Amino acid sequence: MEVSITAQEQKERTARSYKLILLFAMISMTMMFAGLTSAFVVSKSRVDWLKDFELPTAFYFSTIIIIGCSVTFYTAKKAIEKDNRNKTTTMLLATLVLGVLFVVSQFAGFGQIIESGYYMTGQGSSITVTFLYIIAFMHLLHLAGGLISLLIIIYNHFKQKYNSTQTLGIELGAMYWHFLDLLWVLLFLFLYFFK
Repeated sequence: MEVSITAQEQKERTARSYKLILLFAMISMTMMFAGLTSAFVVSKSRVDWLKDFELPTAFYFSTIIIIGCSVTFYTAKKAIEKDNRNKTTTMLLATLVLGVLFVVSQFAGFGQIIESGYYMTGQGSSITVTFLYIIAFMHLLHLAGGLISLLIIIYNHFKQKYNSTQTLGIELGAMYWHFLDLLWVLLFLFLYFFK
């Protein structure tokens, strides 16, 4: 017996499949960061752990910036659902600019750490700072994937692939950016309170 499905049902199945794949990817990323933060907590008992280390001020700014990314991406998604292409374009480009600013602020934070005399490896290194570098750098790697996907979304948007009936690419991008946002905020709070 042959079961036929409509084009709409096929579209919905495809969307669910892509969202499920993205969800699995986000769960694995969460598990990786859970492992890193667990190692951080265990390492706090070491005698060479820096008890007075302060997070660089650039990390505070980067936290505000990445929250802005979520707001602009959410606004872009809502705008395309209303077929407001101009607002969608503006918000996607704003997300890109904020994403790049986040990366710049992270590297500024690394610079502030170095200016304080701490390094990831070598003579001036500390396990505390090494963990901080690894956690922030791993987040930046995942953010690089977010920036690449955002560039693809912007390209597809300019090719007019999205409208109120076709928003899957923007939805997936928004899901991932919200995940990156939440992940950084949680990591920042963890690093701030569990020094």
